[in-house]
Amino acid sequence: MIALHQYLLFVGACLVLSAVPGPDLLLVLTRSIVQGRRAGMITAVGINAGAYVHFFAAIAGLSALLAASAWGFTAIKWAGAAYLFYLGIVALFGRSGPLQLDTAARPAVTDRQCFWQGFWSDVLNPKVAIFYLALLPQFITPGRNVLTQLLLLGLTVNMIGILFNAGFVLFSARITERLRQDPRISVWLSKALGAIFVALGLRLAVTKTV
Repeated sequence: MIALHQYLLFVGACLVLSAVPGPDLLLVLTRSIVQGRRAGMITAVGINAGAYVHFFAAIAGLSALLAASAWGFTAIKWAGAAYLFYLGIVALFGRSGPLQLDTAARPAVTDRQCFWQGFWSDVLNPKVAIFYLALLPQFITPGRNVLTQLLLLGLTVNMIGILFNAGFVLFSARITERLRQDPRISVWLSKALGAIFVALGLRLAVTKTV
């Protein structure tokens, strides 16, 4: 097993990193504002499922291959950037779609769509793969079963992630309940969130391979 001081240090690092805004956190915020607590929670579950894809890929050594391959990193990077652009453009110029804030009508995004939006938002972000590849080995205790330690660390970071996102959903859904009832505020909020996603897509697209 991992030394206790190493594990506690890892937990602290995960808590700090979970609080850093990124595409996943903003998508959870968006769904919570758009449709409320249920949609936000389902999106968070989808993101967490996507995180397990990266985790098991890291275990299998696929993330190491991704980090060493400029072509693989670039392909996934552009796929992730394109998806963020899609979310942003629909919010900016569409009357309905993933970021639609009209709660008077039937929600444009179903529970299944919320889940898959969260899932692909995480899977198509190459920085998540690099995160697992770079962070997990730093907290391995030499001389002990490496696979067991990696499994424990991976499960820990994913549990922290889902708990943090769930807490964020409860907080954001509550404070924005009245905002969702005002059509004018909803429209401007949708446009602002759309612009954020477009900016994130641009940032991801120009990220250099390291």
